[in-house]
Amino acid sequence: MKDFELLDISLYAAEPEPLHVPLRGGDPPETPVLPEGAVLSIGLTFRLGREIDSLVFEDIRAREGRVLAATRTVLGGFRTGGPYEVRLSPERLPVGRAHRGIYELTGRFTDGEGRELAVARHRLRIVRQPAAHKRWAAAPPAPGPAGALS
Repeated sequence: MKDFELLDISLYAAEPEPLHVPLRGGDPPETPVLPEGAVLSIGLTFRLGREIDSLVFEDIRAREGRVLAATRTVLGGFRTGGPYEVRLSPERLPVGRAHRGIYELTGRFTDGEGRELAVARHRLRIVRQPAAHKRWAAAPPAPGPAGALS
């Protein structure tokens, strides 16, 4: 068994069913399509052939060849075995015409000594969602008092 075996990466969106991103396959994997402003989190499933202290997951997001964001999350220490399932904190996808399109996603796992254990690459497409700008706009101000207190 390998030191680290990545079993699954899933995107969990605010929908009844989780969106699964395939890791392998003969054909190019399908590019998941999500509406702008959707809230999603990344789920990771892996197995270990040895104990690993300070397992780290790096999430790198690029568009048109430019790196837009890179997040480094220390997942912690894990004993030999598994499978282990970890879900990262949810994030809201950006809203607006400038943010729509195809993104290249790279997930990289390293151990506490910086050795690369696995890399997974995927694509994600953000599309227009009608009235998305209204849904997450600031809430209206609270109504004032009904009358003077005596």
